[in-house]
Amino acid sequence: MIAVQSEGCAPIVRAYQQGAERAVPWEGAATYASGIRVPAAVGDYLILRAVRESGGRALAVSDEEIAANANLISRTEGIFARPEGGATLAALVKLRDAGEVRPEERVVLFNCGTGLKYPLAPRSTPQ
Repeated sequence: MIAVQSEGCAPIVRAYQQGAERAVPWEGAATYASGIRVPAAVGDYLILRAVRESGGRALAVSDEEIAANANLISRTEGIFARPEGGATLAALVKLRDAGEVRPEERVVLFNCGTGLKYPLAPRSTPQ
């Protein structure tokens, strides 16, 4: 299991990297992907436990990567993905490029909603 957060709000990623059991609230949370702008997750310890017990990891992606990959999903799959869906694909790309996910592996990405909920979301890489 992979936990993905924006670089602008990544308390789970930071706690995972530090080996902590709980995540310290993120100061100054900022990302246009509002569904993952969660500075203090109620179930932080459960998320961290699930990631570790599954042999997974936690990583952060930039808003630029989120936007580019949400747009890629739209162009190639015909799905108007929310930015959070773009974050999952951005993480997969990073993991694949690092050799942590092999091309023949099956991967499930969760896109938890429609981009229609983001009428002002960038349709290209944020500036």
